[in-house]
Amino acid sequence: MIFSTPIFIFLFLPCILAVYYISPSKLKNTSLFLASLVFYAWGEPVYVSIMLFSTVFDYINGLSIEKFKSQKKYNKAKLVLIISIAGNLAILFFFKYSNFLISNINQLTTLNITPLDLKLPIGISFYTFQTMSYTIDVYRGEVKAQRNIIDFGTFVSLFPQLVAGPIVRYKTIAEQLKHRVSSINKFSEGVQRFIIGMGKKVLLANNIGILWEQISNSDLTIASAWLGAICFSLQIYFDFSGYSDMAIGLGKMFGFDFLENFTLPYISKSITEFWRRWHISLGTWFKEYVYIPLGGSREGKKKLIINMLIVWALTGLWHGANWNFVFWGMYFGILLILEKLVFLKWLKRLPNFVQHFYTLFLVVVSWVIFAIDDTSKLKIYLQTMFGLGNVPLIDNQTIYLFCTNIFLIIICIVASTRLQSIINTKLMNFRHEGLIYTVKNICYITIFIVSICFLIGASYNPFLYFRF
Repeated sequence: MIFSTPIFIFLFLPCILAVYYISPSKLKNTSLFLASLVFYAWGEPVYVSIMLFSTVFDYINGLSIEKFKSQKKYNKAKLVLIISIAGNLAILFFFKYSNFLISNINQLTTLNITPLDLKLPIGISFYTFQTMSYTIDVYRGEVKAQRNIIDFGTFVSLFPQLVAGPIVRYKTIAEQLKHRVSSINKFSEGVQRFIIGMGKKVLLANNIGILWEQISNSDLTIASAWLGAICFSLQIYFDFSGYSDMAIGLGKMFGFDFLENFTLPYISKSITEFWRRWHISLGTWFKEYVYIPLGGSREGKKKLIINMLIVWALTGLWHGANWNFVFWGMYFGILLILEKLVFLKWLKRLPNFVQHFYTLFLVVVSWVIFAIDDTSKLKIYLQTMFGLGNVPLIDNQTIYLFCTNIFLIIICIVASTRLQSIINTKLMNFRHEGLIYTVKNICYITIFIVSICFLIGASYNPFLYFRF
């Protein structure tokens, strides 16, 4: 089940909200936990057991680590931490990467190992990272072990962020699990944020995604290859950030405050800035639990380069078990190393529009690497973009696709800029608060109704991060 479906909006969500708000305070986490299990089991009735195992596994590990540390048995605490990390990674590797490993072994050797053909459990990359961060933080002494297994289960399975993030670290919501404030204003903010996210996903991402599908499955020209790359760049932003907005909005409806996951990444003026704005929860996770423990930048340039390459290879692999994701991660790793060590200080001296162009050019190219998992097709697409080979600059089909979608493209580009925040700032300074309140609510209602109409009539409603 995903958020942008009528069954979630008109059946699941109203039911769980009703149950949650009529439940006594002591049972609110229980109702959320059970609802989250139903939400997950709706799409993964078998693999819900994997999530429950991870929950119990790291609940016990957290308590054991804290117990051994209180007894000053630090070696035992460290051993439990290693068991926790190894166990989580083993589950993730088995389900997500075993076929990738078998495929590469078969290609490199004469062996003919039969692939396992396992279905990837939904959201396993997200909740695995969440439970690992919990045991690490308990070991570091940054949080106390959770003694209530229902509260811990709620943290792990919390359905607003379960299948696509943001990656919620335990220390950011530990207090909220026990003491969170629900109010009409907060609930209203949540509804508004959910509607904005749904509009991004249904009205923008889905429709610009159709154009990407048309282009990527047709004969390419140089112009159509670039048009397709721009369309996918817009699709993945509105798809993922829209889902994050819906998750944050749902969290507010239940009294939670999740950290932001996107802050207008396409206004960035460097790749370094882009990754401070894109999928913030993932970047923070790798920084705190991989990059810094490896030594970060404290041990010289050579170690910094190695550490960054490790982090970005892992970042690529986190997104998927295919070589294009490794290439994509290493692509960004190399760019970030070059910026950090060579030319970021020079880049900042250039005019803003040059910095923006440089960043968007490299980001758009990166999304082509991300989108196409067939290496031979990826090579052809990139060659076409840069005019390598006997390909025309443009054809009538490209002109037709561009002209018939020009308004959608413009809306998507404008929506990825600061315009919305600028408008909000100006409206806040407007004297007629009642009029502004009415107009904003009309806009939210319109976005909601139009999105529902598109959902009911559309056959194309993918979610790109659902597979991760």
